[in-house]
Amino acid sequence: MASTTVSTPREGVSGRLRRLPAVVGPLLILIALIVVIGIANPRFLSVANLANLARQSSILLILALGVSFIIMMGCIDLSVEGVMALSSVVLASLVLSIKQPNGLGILGILIAIAMGTLMGLINGVLHTRLRIPSFMVTLGMLSVGLGLATWLSGGLDVRVLDPTLRIWTREFTGPIPNLTFFGLAFFVLALFLERYTRFGRYIRAIGGAEDRAKLVGIPVDRYKVYAFTIAGFFYGVAGVLFTGRVGAGTSTVGQGQLFAAITAVVVGGTALTGGTGGVVQTLIGALIVTVIGNGMIMVGVNQWIQLAVHGIIITVAVALTMDRKKIPIIK
Repeated sequence: MASTTVSTPREGVSGRLRRLPAVVGPLLILIALIVVIGIANPRFLSVANLANLARQSSILLILALGVSFIIMMGCIDLSVEGVMALSSVVLASLVLSIKQPNGLGILGILIAIAMGTLMGLINGVLHTRLRIPSFMVTLGMLSVGLGLATWLSGGLDVRVLDPTLRIWTREFTGPIPNLTFFGLAFFVLALFLERYTRFGRYIRAIGGAEDRAKLVGIPVDRYKVYAFTIAGFFYGVAGVLFTGRVGAGTSTVGQGQLFAAITAVVVGGTALTGGTGGVVQTLIGALIVTVIGNGMIMVGVNQWIQLAVHGIIITVAVALTMDRKKIPIIK
């Protein structure tokens, strides 16, 4: 029997033009925010604060890029903070720290990232093999990661002294924070995966219509596992960089990052129903979230009002991006 090869067409110029309004809208919002906040407080546009914005947005961007792949295929990943926590504590146990006088250096960093990748792989396998909804599997992994991280660290912060991490996360190259280069590098990697690989085309097809993707021969389960594994890799990297930035391995290293990452993805224009959006929109969304957070601090907005504003933003963004045709019943 002759074998058949399934392929999906590469996105042409017309496809990119159709997506242009989805990019332009958030970009105009970002520009408007920068102008308004800059007028309200001119220090917002100072070189020092712009460098701070670049540093703040870099780790958020890496996390949001991982989340983007999951949301684009119509799933959800709630394990972000658990993966970051366990990667952080494993890192502190392996590199030079107050508890580890003979650190493994780069090898310890790679093992910590591998831990995040493994957790993503487990998410994907459990979701596809046991047919458990993605939000339940990843919610369970969130608890597993936080629980193991707290147990391993004894509930204490472990000060990390590794010089490599310090250079990567705290130092500058000229006026540019080194963290910015990591954010840009992972953006380029994510953009390549989305635009120029079968993986990117398939996860968009799965998010657009999973049943139809199966009918044309796309190995849906396999690419879902790939997506969760890649996302875990991104979360692991973010956990390592965040640990270096705060200078300690801790089970609370990812606190608040899940909400921020999902907000960045949705604000950028990627619908929770899947099939739309992309990493360029996520880049813009991460910048919007960072600018709003930084701007509210600079103009003196109360911290609880800031929390309320973030809640309003994600609610409005979901309402504007969700494809209600894919959800016949709203419960």
